[in-house]
Amino acid sequence: MRWIALCLFLCCLAQSAATAQADNSASQKDAKAGGLVIPAGTKVPLTLKQAISTKSAKEGDTVYAMTAFPIAIDDRILIPSGTYVQGKISHIQRGGHVKGRAELLIHFTSLIYPSGYTVMLPGAIENVPGAEHATTQGSEGTVRQDSDTGKKVETAAKTAGAGATIGGLTDGWKGAGIGAGIGAGVGAAIGMLSRGADVRLEPGTSVEMVIQRDVSLDASRIPRRE
Repeated sequence: MRWIALCLFLCCLAQSAATAQADNSASQKDAKAGGLVIPAGTKVPLTLKQAISTKSAKEGDTVYAMTAFPIAIDDRILIPSGTYVQGKISHIQRGGHVKGRAELLIHFTSLIYPSGYTVMLPGAIENVPGAEHATTQGSEGTVRQDSDTGKKVETAAKTAGAGATIGGLTDGWKGAGIGAGIGAGVGAAIGMLSRGADVRLEPGTSVEMVIQRDVSLDASRIPRRE
């Protein structure tokens, strides 16, 4: 009888454990199904809240922005308009004297909802439609200043032309040739001494952020707006 009772007890215990495990798995499944996720690749339009320039900014400086349009997925607004976005400057490079254009790399690190709910994320710049003379390059979204080589060539040409005019007035055609040569040399020197143009993003500049991996949200912290 004792053996029978022991076997019945062990069977009941095993069944209880199996039921508890099944209930736990079901609860986890339900929680996962009811969770909210911002999918990787989601693009979010932002507006910069401060000026950023490769002339004065430094690596590690904080970047502040705000969402310019709500992001909705499956009829639910996951990122409302006016959500704060914080990031930092990861790389900065000024334009060179001879070659090398100014570059700026920003990584976004967090969303701060109007309620104060904060979510960590990996975000990068996808596009800078509000910036003049700058484009994005590479998978990380480096903002690069457009080339100003043409302007330096134009400066050298104008300086050479001015030198030719002065030389021609003073010593005829021979003087014009000498003056042009001197003018070209001065123009080239100006180009060598001057840096390339800096990347400058003004306050209010439109920037498009792309979220680089899935970001999980606490559904209870995201209000449902009907």
